[in-house]
Parts: sequence; C-alpha cells; structure tokens
Amino acid sequence: MKTHEPEQLLTPAMRSVASAMARAKRPPFYSMTPRQARATYEMGAGVLELPVRALAKVHDFNLPARDGYSLPARLYVPREVSQNQGTWPTLLYFHGGGFTIGSINSHDVLCRELSSGADCAVVSVNYRLAPEHKFPTAVHDAWDALLGLVAMANTLGLDASRLAVGGDSAGGTLAAVCAVLARDAGLPLALQLLIYPGCAAHQDTRSHHTFAHGFVLDEPSITWFFNQYIRTPADRDDWRFAPLNAADVDGVAPTWLGLAECDPLVDEGLLYADKLRAAGVAVDLEIYRGVTHEFIKMGRAIPEAVKAQADAAQALRLAFGT
Repeated sequence: MKTHEPEQLLTPAMRSVASAMARAKRPPFYSMTPRQARATYEMGAGVLELPVRALAKVHDFNLPARDGYSLPARLYVPREVSQNQGTWPTLLYFHGGGFTIGSINSHDVLCRELSSGADCAVVSVNYRLAPEHKFPTAVHDAWDALLGLVAMANTLGLDASRLAVGGDSAGGTLAAVCAVLARDAGLPLALQLLIYPGCAAHQDTRSHHTFAHGFVLDEPSITWFFNQYIRTPADRDDWRFAPLNAADVDGVAPTWLGLAECDPLVDEGLLYADKLRAAGVAVDLEIYRGVTHEFIKMGRAIPEAVKAQADAAQALRLAFGT
C-alpha cells in the first residue's frame, strides 16, 4: 500500500499558504522575546482574514479579576435590537496564542464573523499572558471573566441564562476548563465551542510527531509557548492545563469541536471528544481536511476557514435557539 508524505494531505490552497510562509522566511516565535513575538503575530494576524465585518455595536469595557486587575474585553453585537427582542445570548471567547501571544485585536475578525453568523453577542477577553503571568493566571482570568460577565449581563444587555464559552488553541483549552468549572459551580452553559484546543499534558501523540515541522504550528514553537506558561514540569499534568486529565467531565456543556486534520493537536482533540462522549456529553465533531492549525483565521485564502466559521456559528444558533 502506498503511503503519502504528510505534506500531500494539504489542500492546494493550504499548501500555497504554507509555501508562502516558508518563502517569507519569518523568524520563528521561539527565536524572539515574548514581546517581539506578540508584535509579530499582531502585525500578521489580519493578512489572511476576511474583510472586517461592520456590526451594530463594538464596545470595549473591562471585567474584574480576583486580584483587582481589570481584564480588557470587547463586546460585539451584530445588529440593532428590535423592541421585542430582549437581551442577547452571548459567547465568551478566549483567543489562541499559546498563552503567550494573541489578543482581542488579533481575533477581532473571527469574533465579528461569529457574532454575525450566530446572531449573538460575543465578548472577547484579554486574559493575562505568559511569561509575565504564569499558569494558572490565564485559567483564573478566564473563569473570573465568565463570573464577571454573568454579574454584568443585565447592564450590558446580555442574557445570563444563554451563555456559551469558546476559543481556539490555548483559548480552547481555557474554554474547556471553564466548562468543567461551570459544571462544578452549577452555572449552566449552552455550549462549549472548542477550535483545535490543547487538551493533553505532553506532546506524545502520533499527530504531534507527524506534523512536528512545516505545518504552521511546529514542535519547537509548542515547546517554547508551554515553557513560557508553566512554572514547573508538574504543571503540565494539572487538568487545568490538560483537560484530558480532568477527573471527570460528566455533565459539562454540550460541545462543538472543530479540528484541523494537519495539526499536531488533532489527536488530543479526538481523545477529548471521546472522553466527553464516554461521559454522555453531546459532541458535534468536525474535522476539516487538508488544513493546519490557525486555519480558521485564514478566510481570505482557505475555503475551509469560511466553512468552519459558518459551522461554529450554526452550532451557536442551535444552542441558543436563535
């Protein structure tokens, strides 16, 4: 039986993007300081994005953290409210970036698309980043943001009874953790929207080896991100770093899980889907073939990105009943 090189799995469009990245010879994040890496990521974040979608309201505000810090947040409202509509169902979104890079601004286009497509409000949060803020600060910030959003919902015109959490990559990890914490706190969530989340303690699955180099997110970058974030190697085994290590996930929110086929994280995403299903959690799993990590932010070049955004929005619509 003929075997294929991993690169041959990529769609033509994805292969073209990967080739363009290689030709650009951009220094890898792990060769930079965290500050430099953040600036580089911000500058490139919108290059392959769809045009910025105009919404009825985009409003910056703050959510309280447990230590008195004010978490920057951005509220997206897709359209003007009709007199009989009432309050908005809301997605609380955590951006990706290995807990080290990324921001509200780097994920602005994606949040606008989700708000418009799902006809819901989206609140995006700037949780604090490593290495200035090590594990578990990002987890605390994410959970505090959810509690703060519930407390402020009425003043923001949001429906605290129809909330979802979501995120991509490291943000997906934070969303998955918040779903477990919400279950423990008796806070019902309509959905957890997980886009190629990090779920495992160690980079030891087959996909981590298969896609270790040349697929946008490579092994040295993952190691660098995690070394910025963790305090000691033992932190990797904490379930708040690796949701696969959670004692149980019974009763957590229904899940939409979108994975990229050519991604080091795809196998751990599948394992988490299995863990959720074994616990009786409803899981809608989509694997987007021939694309890499970060693809959902490449809507200008990658058709699968537009499809994934639409699928995620539809999952939110179904969960919220919009």
